[in-house]
Parts: sequence; structure tokens; C-alpha cells
Amino acid sequence: MLVVYIDLIFAANLLIDGVLIWLTAWQIKVKVSWWRLALSALVGALYVVMMFVPELSFLYTFLIKFGLSVLMLLIAFGYNSLQRFLRALGAFYVINFAAAGGILGIHYLLQSSGDIWNGILFTSTGGQAHRLKIGFWFVLGVLPAVLLLFKLFHSSQVRREQLDSYIGEVTVEIEGISVSCPGLLDTGNRLNDPLTRIPVMVMEASLWEGHLPDSWKGKLTQMGADQLLLETDGQSFAWQDRMRLVPYRGINRGAAFMLALKPDLVKIKLGEEIFCSKRVLIGLDGGTLSGDGAYRAVIHPDLAQREHAAEAAVPC
Repeated sequence: MLVVYIDLIFAANLLIDGVLIWLTAWQIKVKVSWWRLALSALVGALYVVMMFVPELSFLYTFLIKFGLSVLMLLIAFGYNSLQRFLRALGAFYVINFAAAGGILGIHYLLQSSGDIWNGILFTSTGGQAHRLKIGFWFVLGVLPAVLLLFKLFHSSQVRREQLDSYIGEVTVEIEGISVSCPGLLDTGNRLNDPLTRIPVMVMEASLWEGHLPDSWKGKLTQMGADQLLLETDGQSFAWQDRMRLVPYRGINRGAAFMLALKPDLVKIKLGEEIFCSKRVLIGLDGGTLSGDGAYRAVIHPDLAQREHAAEAAVPC
């Protein structure tokens, strides 16, 4: 005898619909009140319960289902403009399809070959059909994980897109030597030489490894910049007259010095704009600025402003 626990089905669908509406609101960046979210989820859960009433089978058509999703979104977000509503509708279906696809994918991943073959049926005309059986508790258990993965992936993608909008190409020239790398425009970076007020752009020291003293290799993160300069005292170093010590205050608010080079030219390409400057110092960082290698330099905001001091700008 088949026993159907309608109360459990109702409660599960109420929770699932609520989570889907909440994720939709999160994706389109709209705040939804708890009572609107609860009422919208209630409408969706009641619709699922209706499938157990044979007289209401006519409700399970495409137009009715689509109309229900529209009604749920109107309850949750209201109607401000067609563009905003279509955006919510699109996000709602993308999240639903992602959840359904994720559940189906995990279901097949966990199945053995015997389970898959047992679900294949052969029709009288020689065709094939596949019988899909996914347990109720399986769906209820897997869905939160699928939606969490979707949220994490989407958040990571948004952060990456935001980061990419601030990443440009940096080219530094010193005595005919040119070094290029991706650089991040850091609007919060206000590091300047306190004496000359020249802006300091930070680059990974490894980019200049072949042009710095061999004795410095691996020591920029272990020794103070002033100590490294003392080590080169009396040694031959082509760029010794270009070296500067720039005082700065670290994250722990402790005072320290950074080694910096005086370049001949710095060219920065951000999108379609190109900025060139001679009035800049290149601070050398002994570590890795970005864990994933997205950028290897931190661009001072003054170097990407047309209003920067006239003596800093040169024709590109």
C-alpha cells in the first residue's frame, strides 16, 4: 500500500520555495520582507499539494505552471517595472534549473551501472525510454548543498568580474629594459614618498629578479630594506643610484621601509585608456600580491587620473 504524507510534502515544498525565492532576491539584489517571502512560498507549496486531487489535474499545464511562477514573484517582489520583473523572472528560472540540474547530476553520479540499466525501457517500436526515480528525501537532502554551491559560484564570479574591471596592463621601463604585468588599481592606496610626494606603485620583486643583486634573492621578506642596501655597499649594482627607501606603516601599524626603483617611464592601460608617467616610484614587494596570479602590481590611483600633477604626465 502506498502511503503519502501530504504534510511532509507540503512542509518540504514550503521550505524549498522559500529558499528559491530568497536566492532570487539575493541574485537580483532586492530586499524581500519575510511575510512576502512566506506568502509566496505558501502559494507554491499549496500548488504541489493540489496534484493529489484528481479533479484538479487540469492545473498541471505549462500555462498554469508559468502563471503560478509569475504570481509567486508578484507576491514576493511586487511590480515596479517590466524590466525589473523580467529580471526577477529570469533569475528565478535560472536558479530553479540550476537546482534541478544539480540534483539530477548528483543522482546519476551516485548511481551504479546496474541502477541505470534497470531504468531503461524498450518500447514496442524499438525506441528507448528512461525511467527516472529520485527519492523525496534525496531531493530534500541534496537541494541545500546544490543551492549553496550555486550561491558560492555566483558570488565568486561576481567578485572576479568586479576585480577584472580594476585590472590593467602595467609596463615599466628602466634604461631600455621593459617589464610588463597585470596590475590592480587600488583606490585605497595612498603610499607616497613623504619627502617628494611622489606616488609609489608596488610590484612583485620577482619581476626584476634578473636585474637586482643576487644577494637579495629571497631576502626582501626576511630583512629590512635598509639592511639590504647596506649589504650592497661597495658592490657593483647598475641601478644603485635609482634605489630609494620609502617609509610606510604596515597593517600592524608598525613603521617600516620599502625598497623602490626610480623608473624612466610607467605606462598603464586600463580598458581603452592609457596613462603614462615619469613621476613615480616602483616599490618592490618580496611576496606574492595575488594568490591566484590575477595581478602582480598595485597601481597608485593618482597614476590613473587625468587631473594628476602636470609634471607626472608624459605623452604615451
